[in-house]
Amino acid sequence: MIKKVLIVDDDQEMLLSLKEGFEKYNATFSVLMAGDGLVATEKLGKETISLVITDLRMPRMDGFALLSKIMEQYPDIPVIIMTGYSTPEMERLAQEGGAVGYVEKPFMIDDLAKKVLATLRKESEGGTLHSVSSGMFLQLIEMEQKTCTIRLFDKTSGKQGVLFFCDGELFDARTADLKGEAAAYKIFSWDEVNLSIQNECRQKEQKVHRDINAILLEAMRLKDEAGEAEEPEVVEEEIEEIEELSEELEPETSDPLISIQTRLKEEVGERCGLEDIYQDNSWDGFMAQISRMGAFFGAGKLKLVYLDRSEPNDLILVPGYKTSVLLVNSKCPRDRIITILSE
Repeated sequence: MIKKVLIVDDDQEMLLSLKEGFEKYNATFSVLMAGDGLVATEKLGKETISLVITDLRMPRMDGFALLSKIMEQYPDIPVIIMTGYSTPEMERLAQEGGAVGYVEKPFMIDDLAKKVLATLRKESEGGTLHSVSSGMFLQLIEMEQKTCTIRLFDKTSGKQGVLFFCDGELFDARTADLKGEAAAYKIFSWDEVNLSIQNECRQKEQKVHRDINAILLEAMRLKDEAGEAEEPEVVEEEIEEIEELSEELEPETSDPLISIQTRLKEEVGERCGLEDIYQDNSWDGFMAQISRMGAFFGAGKLKLVYLDRSEPNDLILVPGYKTSVLLVNSKCPRDRIITILSE
């Protein structure tokens, strides 16, 4: 995918010269232009930018103010400073402000291009993956306690997003105009993505305070709700997957709800804490996602899902042609119930 480089300078001749000089590299990156920091800020909010090259002395918002704003709101975007008024103090301030490069005018365009290419390569220094499930892969990041920045491209919608991990914890997320948990929910709902890994995280403030599993489950729920509102057609592949889930728990009776109630009554009795049981096919897509995740980790067929909601009642989801939903008291003998329904 061709990356976008934003060049910021109030000198229009410099902008045009750089744009023309960078044309030979258009197979790797394209160029966007802005006349000052305010225009650049607007473009950062609308476009997916991989790198910013900015002059320091500009009207309205200068390069230092722009650098500060990028480090605060877009810490994954590297910044190269260029200036015709260089001093050792100015270079020191730029480096301390977070700039990854510093060049003095005049310079050779190809020399600057080499800095750009070297910086862009760091976006994928940890590797790239194509056509993967974002949720499954990101759980591996958590398990390995990696510190990294992950850039994702959703093949279905064409949208892009960024995730920041520090020691396996999700610190922040960004996609379009969404940030934090809201952005994480959107990114985790993407089924098939291309992603690149950068082996560092420049985001130092943790803005997401839920673990990946909780975010993944909520993302799936929100996605299912959105799917119900749009009333999409159920694809044949998903029907087959749901039918496969039901084979492992084939009920002895034609009514799976009666079968589940009978087993719990016989083996646990009134202490099972079952308060309600019903079928709800709005959970089918969620169960299919969990099943795919289990297959990815080699966990075998999905038997059930226990949802601890930190409320008086929890949910147990049992796969089948329609998902069976058990509303149980949170003080129920959970381990015993899970063992019985998993046999």
